[in-house]
Amino acid sequence: MLLQTRTPRIPWTTLVLSAVTALVAAAISLLPPLGAPAAHAASAASAASGASGASGAPSAPDSRSESRPVYSYENAIRESVWVDTTIDGDADGETDRVAVDIVRPREPAAQGRRVPVIMDASPYYSCCGRGNESQTKTYDAAGNPVLFPLFYDNYFVPRGYATVLVDLAGTNRSDGCVDVGGRSDILSAKAVVDWLNGRATAYSTRSGGQPVKASWSNGATGMIGKSYDGTVANGVAATGVNGLKTIVPIGGISSWYDYYFAKGAALYDSGPDGLSDAVESDDAHARCAAVQKRLVEGAPRSGDWIGLWSERDYVPAADKVRASVFAVHGAQDLNVRTKHLGQWWNALADAGVERKIWLSQTGHVDPFDFRRGEWVRTLHRWFDHYLLGIDNGIEREPMADVERAPDQWSTDRVWPPSGTRQTTLRPRGGATAGVGVLGTEQAEPGATETFTDDPALSEADWSAAIDTSTPGKAGFTTGPLTKDLRLSGSGTVTVTATPSTASAHLSAVLVDLGPATIRNYTASGEGITTLDRRSCWGSSTAGDSACFKETTADRADVDYTVFSRGWADLGNFADDGKGRPLTPGKAYTITLDLAATDHVVPAGHRLGLIIAGTDAGLLEPPSTTPRLTLDLPRTSARLPLVGGAPKAAAAPSRTAATPPLKGVRAPRHRTPLPSTSTSTHSTLD
Repeated sequence: MLLQTRTPRIPWTTLVLSAVTALVAAAISLLPPLGAPAAHAASAASAASGASGASGAPSAPDSRSESRPVYSYENAIRESVWVDTTIDGDADGETDRVAVDIVRPREPAAQGRRVPVIMDASPYYSCCGRGNESQTKTYDAAGNPVLFPLFYDNYFVPRGYATVLVDLAGTNRSDGCVDVGGRSDILSAKAVVDWLNGRATAYSTRSGGQPVKASWSNGATGMIGKSYDGTVANGVAATGVNGLKTIVPIGGISSWYDYYFAKGAALYDSGPDGLSDAVESDDAHARCAAVQKRLVEGAPRSGDWIGLWSERDYVPAADKVRASVFAVHGAQDLNVRTKHLGQWWNALADAGVERKIWLSQTGHVDPFDFRRGEWVRTLHRWFDHYLLGIDNGIEREPMADVERAPDQWSTDRVWPPSGTRQTTLRPRGGATAGVGVLGTEQAEPGATETFTDDPALSEADWSAAIDTSTPGKAGFTTGPLTKDLRLSGSGTVTVTATPSTASAHLSAVLVDLGPATIRNYTASGEGITTLDRRSCWGSSTAGDSACFKETTADRADVDYTVFSRGWADLGNFADDGKGRPLTPGKAYTITLDLAATDHVVPAGHRLGLIIAGTDAGLLEPPSTTPRLTLDLPRTSARLPLVGGAPKAAAAPSRTAATPPLKGVRAPRHRTPLPSTSTSTHSTLD
């Protein structure tokens, strides 16, 4: 289905008027108090370039453009509270409290002024770490927070924001149990937003203690985070909670079913119980056996859609979202695949939610590690607008930034761009078995192609041999294109296939056939290489440095680029969320959802469609090894093409084997368990 563009629910004129009102308050809140100590942060110019701050007199804030680093990070207030979630996830007879670590500027509080909040709720603050360097929270001997992972606190606290890091229920210093995107995960984070807005209770200790009010907070909250953290931001926004002004999900999940399955086909060899077990604290393991049991029993490996998945699907609740959304995703993310982005973006568009998108060529990578300077500048302006009310014009700028080649970006006023339409392309047979033609013309009645599922072969193997007759796939290509062809959004492939056995999995792959330099997304860094040198983004203390390792693009020269994929279990042909045994020799029709993309196939290149069985490294094989016969007249691809069908020269006949094409290495098998490794981004972290 095509990613859609819609008119925002809140007109820009209304936003501007409200921003003017907020601007006055923002200007006041940004002024440093009289007699305040010198700020330990960069000047506006050096901050924009990412330089670390130097001691000196604070610059006067310019509320017309951006918040400035006028507050002391070294003297900021660092504290912990435990927020009552009002739920008893571990069934111990007491409502769960989640740990909330806070760092906020001291000067506004001393003057009775309130500040907005940047919040990251995560299960990874003790087990696995955050960011490219796997940072975990640290505490002093008295249990007071010292190190806040990532740069948000270093950069934004001197600019008048509080940074709030939440241990999800069942992790680190929190009560409760991890339920992997369910009620406990989402409500434990939502409770903190409620507390920041005066609607929930917090205490000074995990058990007992005095009630603590967030009297320093103005209630305006922005949630941010990568992967699991960004997923929680999606889920909390879908509750419609008041006070959540914006979310910035980076590689976030929109439906947990689609993380573990693709239309009945298992994408991993374990379910949410494995992830829960990995991230829970040691004491949570002892008290959460019942929750673990429910996760095992409620998520059978059959791939059937059941109630557990409905609770963890945020897409239907997109119409409740009140926050603006700045979505960031790697187009080659083979962990949290861009299907999550596509269906979430569509639903937000239908609901009229204000939104912005960055789509990179990387895998599961944070933008701080693939476009650092521009990311910090853009995020700064985004939070200034939505949390401080500064009219800096960011909401009127192009909606989309898309990476076309390593470190080369284009923009679009709306995304997908106007003129994008679903266009049907059809496969036809060629002169050689399994090497066919892709175009607008339908195959002759009775035309077929046949392949046998080989679980050892991947999309890399299929693509490298697309021009050669091989038993494990059927490939179809256009001729060389006479002009650039852009695909922008989500597509589908409808397949009619007759299996030889009672079970069968299907894969559909779109491939750009032609030379290019791309990010090496299947390597350990998923498109980046981490360097030894560091750059600094904000202010530091002895226990919390603002300096992080730099990265550079990991490039690969290739002859082809796989840019979209979709999978399914043919037994889910009825499209009712339930798999069925197949009758050998009977034809079945099923539609595979292709992951969202934005890719330009240049003139002179060819567009290819591959249909095969198990995609090794990404898809679990079926219980049998089927031979499948494709009914070509009843097989087609609906693709989001900008400007219509491709203009292609006649596809040449291929009667002899051709040398294999060069691409990136085959995707490696991935398991949805976090890793403490600093050299890989392949897990949900």
